[in-house]
Amino acid sequence: MISDKLIKAFNQQIVDEIYSANLYLSMAFYFEKEGFNGFSTWMKKQSSEEMDHAYMIANYLIKRGGNAVISQIPAVKQTWSNPLDAFEYAYKHECKVSVDIDKLLELAVEEKDNATQDFLWLFVREQVEEEATASGIVDRIKRMGDSAIFNLDQQYGARV
Repeated sequence: MISDKLIKAFNQQIVDEIYSANLYLSMAFYFEKEGFNGFSTWMKKQSSEEMDHAYMIANYLIKRGGNAVISQIPAVKQTWSNPLDAFEYAYKHECKVSVDIDKLLELAVEEKDNATQDFLWLFVREQVEEEATASGIVDRIKRMGDSAIFNLDQQYGARV
């Protein structure tokens, strides 16, 4: 059985994951409107991954005897000034998600819930990759400059 504190925190994380999915979908729409179809494709896949995380968390809660509840999802940002601005925003967002996951893990430790700690380590490890990927894209755009942005757009559009 999972504690009430963890149920509440996990339900907030479900909202946060759906928010992330919506944010990346909003970025996908922005990129598509601006003619960056590759970046749009990349962001749509990112959005899908975030929804998968929400499902995983909900399924875990249910398996442990909790209720998965979706409360109101805040509106997401809709526009960015350029691709670099969007990816910098994505990187900062991933850093925030890492902090949130770390807080969940700390709560699981406080609650002495070993199963939840084990479950959350998957997300901790994934956040290392998410931050590295987002910061790597930001670095590439900065290093390569505007003249290479369409090349990068094509490259990231090939994401599997």
